Amino acid sequence: MVDVAAITAAVRDGYVPAHVYNDAGVFALEAERLFARSWTFVAHESEIPNNGDFVKRRVLADSFLVTRDEIGAVRVLLNMCVHRGMQVCRAEAGTTSLFRCPYHGWTYRSDGRLVGLPFRAEAYGVDDGFAHGDEGLLPAPSVAIHNGLVFVSLDPAAPPFEDWLGDFAYYLDFYTRQSPAGVEVRGPQRWRVRANWKIGAENFTGDSYHTPHTHASVVDIGLFGEPKAHKRKEGVLYHVGPGGGTTYKLPPGLGLAGGLRYVGYPDEMIERMAATWTPGQQALIGESGFIFSAATLFPNLSFVHNWPRIDAAGTVAPFISLRVWQPVGPDETEVLSWFAVARDAPEDFKARSYRAYLLCFGSSGMFEQDDVENWVSITAAAGGRMARRLLLDSRMGLDGQGRPIKATHAGFAGPGTAYQGFGEHNQRHWLRQWCDAIERDPPEVAPSARGGAWPGR
Repeated sequence: MVDVAAITAAVRDGYVPAHVYNDAGVFALEAERLFARSWTFVAHESEIPNNGDFVKRRVLADSFLVTRDEIGAVRVLLNMCVHRGMQVCRAEAGTTSLFRCPYHGWTYRSDGRLVGLPFRAEAYGVDDGFAHGDEGLLPAPSVAIHNGLVFVSLDPAAPPFEDWLGDFAYYLDFYTRQSPAGVEVRGPQRWRVRANWKIGAENFTGDSYHTPHTHASVVDIGLFGEPKAHKRKEGVLYHVGPGGGTTYKLPPGLGLAGGLRYVGYPDEMIERMAATWTPGQQALIGESGFIFSAATLFPNLSFVHNWPRIDAAGTVAPFISLRVWQPVGPDETEVLSWFAVARDAPEDFKARSYRAYLLCFGSSGMFEQDDVENWVSITAAAGGRMARRLLLDSRMGLDGQGRPIKATHAGFAGPGTAYQGFGEHNQRHWLRQWCDAIERDPPEVAPSARGGAWPGR
């Protein structure tokens, strides 16, 4: 039996019971209460550019087909035949006008509508034995699209996505809206790690403290110079709404264009960024002098923006990556990692940027290997008996009375709460949302109707 009240009381006070990173009971609560309600990312529209395109994605045990139907609308459909429950599609991606269940051959269009039953007359009668126009693949209860990112919630009563996202939209645009054409994604690369899903999500929301130590070898070989301790201390940690992230401090006096050139963007992309981002967004780089880095949108969508050296000549190339920490169990996570780039970026830039991504955060990237070694070790240790006696200290940046040791950064242009230097403000912000989720009663599951209702146009 999980003592939710004791766990969340400790977490809210800045002390995390170590066993929550490898506990079957806690994981069951997350599935029942957190992922049953949260807005979670499943795909990007650029993955299904043409009518009939689809990708298969999941939210824990629920398999979904993200499709573009005959009229170009994006649909998110439960990958489960309404006859006997077989998955109607076992391919990860493709193009089709019909999904045919391999069990009995029931057939559905890309909008989810049931259009074919083998031996219908013999099995159901010629006339009214089966009114299949009223049935179809079950649609996800709540779907939202923002900057081409497709999100779902398993809760029909989920808050409107834009209301829930709030001011984190300011930061989301840096990663997913660098021109009016938006971004395109490549991937996802997939791999599994023997680590709890929360560790990666928390790390990307604001752990600048680990980079001078965990990633020291990246600096030593000259791949990336920014993780040095003094560079991380100069950056800002910010959190707002359901998200939080980190920034690096740029050299003084560069302005917007100079700051973007510093990390490797060509002038034609900089011009589009300036025309796309609001004056307030431009001020983060141009006036405050900070460049966006890693971030996490609760619960499990993270972003990376880095600019390593990609060749012996020292060429700097920026890249953006999106990743989902997909829980498999309390001690295993499937990582889905996409490379993202402005759709209208020059082709030579796309090639350089993709190389930078693979060097750093692809499945065999140097940053990736450094991080996973830590996370696997933490998860293994958290499964031990002694871990149930240990409270992990998550109070960095606070004094003995729980007050921030520094004032918020007054010169930071972005919304939310921002602190310069090291601290675990963002991890605590993420963990408070985690507490809110597992403290709530699970959502009620409405009795299912016969089959699924076709999402009519």
